[in-house]
Amino acid sequence: MSNAFEVNFDGLVGPTHNYGGLSYGNVASQSNSQVSSSPKEAAKQGLAKMKALMEMGFKQGVLAPQERPNVAVLRSLGFTGSDAQVIARAAKEAMPLLAASCSASSMWTANACTVSPSADTADRRVHFTAANLNCKFHRSIEHPTTSRVLGAMFASEQHFAHHAALPAVTQFGDEGAANHTRFCKSYGEAGVEFFVFGRSAFDSRFPAPQRYPARQTLEASQAVARLHGLSEEGVVYAQQNPSVIDQGVFHNDVIAVGNGEVLFYHQDAFLDTDKVLAELGDKLARQGGRLQAVCVPRDAVTVDDAVRSYLFNSQLLTRADGSMLLIVPEECRNNGNVWNYLQQLTAGNGPIREVKVFDLKQSMQNGGGPACLRLRVALREDELEAVNPGVIMTPGLYDTLVAWVDKHYRDRLSESDLADPQLLIECRAALDELTQILKLGSVYPFQLA
Repeated sequence: MSNAFEVNFDGLVGPTHNYGGLSYGNVASQSNSQVSSSPKEAAKQGLAKMKALMEMGFKQGVLAPQERPNVAVLRSLGFTGSDAQVIARAAKEAMPLLAASCSASSMWTANACTVSPSADTADRRVHFTAANLNCKFHRSIEHPTTSRVLGAMFASEQHFAHHAALPAVTQFGDEGAANHTRFCKSYGEAGVEFFVFGRSAFDSRFPAPQRYPARQTLEASQAVARLHGLSEEGVVYAQQNPSVIDQGVFHNDVIAVGNGEVLFYHQDAFLDTDKVLAELGDKLARQGGRLQAVCVPRDAVTVDDAVRSYLFNSQLLTRADGSMLLIVPEECRNNGNVWNYLQQLTAGNGPIREVKVFDLKQSMQNGGGPACLRLRVALREDELEAVNPGVIMTPGLYDTLVAWVDKHYRDRLSESDLADPQLLIECRAALDELTQILKLGSVYPFQLA
C-alpha cells in the first residue's frame, strides 16, 4: 500500500475580516461584535501557523478566501445600481445585510465541506460535499464559490469526486467537517467516519437544545454518508448533548476532537456517551484499529472553560513517532483550569504527549480556533500528487503570501469601513492576484462575469 498522509488545508483569512457579531450561539463572535479588526494581522497569524506546521514536517495546504462584499447577493435582495451604489444603499438601508455580505467567515475551512478519503468510499475516490451552512445567512452564501475553489484544488476526476451542497433548508442543515471526524489505524486504510448531529429534523425522539440552534441535523449527516458511498460498517452517528449547545458549543469541534485512533472529548460532549464509545470502538476494531478515548472530566475543565479557551478546537496531529501533538490557541494558556489540565495530560502516559501554543487572537475573537481554520484531507501519495501544486505550502509560497497580504490588506477595519466602495475594489485586486499565485484559474464571480 502506498504512503498516505493527512494534509491540513488552512483557510487564508480574507481582506474583509471584521467583527460583525453575526453568529448567534457563538459566544466569542457575539461578545466581540463591533470591535475593530486587523485583517492584515489575522492573515499573518494564520500563515504563521501554516508555516510552523510545514516546518514541523506536516503536509500543509492553503484554501483561498471568498470575494467580499458579495455584491451579487445584495443585488438579489433588491439593491440596484453600480457596485458602489449597491454598497451605499445597503449601508444606508440595511447595514446588517451589508455586514453579512462582507463576512470573512470562509476562513474557517472546517465548515467548507465534509471529506471522505478513498479508503472509505465505494468508488475509491476522495469525496467532497460542500456544506450548505444554511443556519447563518452570512455563511449560507459561501458554498458556490467553495465548490469552485475545491474543484480547482482537487481537479482530477480519476482521484476526486465533488458533490453540491445539500438542499438549503433547515431539515438538511450541514456544517461540514466541524461535525465530522474520521478514526483509522493509518490514513491509507479504511476507517470509521464519525458524524455528530445536534438534532433530528424528522424524528421527535431526539431532544433538541432550547436556547441556541442546533446547526447540524442527523438527516444531513446521513445524506452526506450516502453521497460519499460509505458503508454502514464505516459510519457512526452520535448526538451532541443539547445542554452544551445551549452553553455555546455550536459545533462538535468546540467540545471534541479526534485523529487516528484517539478521541479527545469533554465528559459532557455527547448524549449516551457509553453507547457512542462502544460503537466507535467496535467498528474501529473491525478495521484493525483500537480506539483510545481521552475524556476530560467536567471537574477539571467546565464546559464554560472549554468554550472560552477553545481547548477542543485544537489540532490533534500525529507525529513521526506515532504520538500526538495538540496545537492550542493562546487562550488555553491563559485559562488556569485548562492549562493545569494540559500539563497533567502531557505528563502522563496517554497518546497526547505535547502541546504547542499559537497566537490566533484575530480568529479567536470571532469564534474560531486552530481546528476551525483547517480542513483535513487524508490522501494517498498518488492522490497528493494529483492535487493542484499551487495550493501546497512551501517556504517560497509562504514568503509570497506574506508579501501579498502586506500589499493588499488593511491594518484596521471597522463596521463603518464596510460601506467604503474601495474595499470591494481592493478585495477583487487581491483575489485576482491570488488566483494566479495559487494557480486556481477563474473561480470568483467577478472573474466569471
